[in-house]
Amino acid sequence: MSLADNKCIPCRGGVPSVPADRAQALLKELGRGWLLNQAGHLERLYTFSDFAKALAYVNKVGAVAEAEGHHPDLYLAWGKCKVEIWTHKINGLTESDFYLAAKADREFEPFRSAGG
Repeated sequence: MSLADNKCIPCRGGVPSVPADRAQALLKELGRGWLLNQAGHLERLYTFSDFAKALAYVNKVGAVAEAEGHHPDLYLAWGKCKVEIWTHKINGLTESDFYLAAKADREFEPFRSAGG
């Protein structure tokens, strides 16, 4: 089972962030492109051949976020979308953040095969 096959679990707060060693292990499972930014959030920049494809990707990730009840920050610009994920309730990372990141990657696959 891949990370993307897991269901995000809503966080009500009061739970600890994943330990640093677990976060690093999950980051490796995500694969290339993802990093932990200075704030300790998951981040990845996706690139596209034009604005319309980037916007279509944002809409796909938005639909997944709604279905999962877990919402990333999405930054849209011409030919690119930055996805930033963390659990706002605890201002840290949970395993669900990594699940959502993997789901974002899954939504990118059709764009990758179509040349971005």
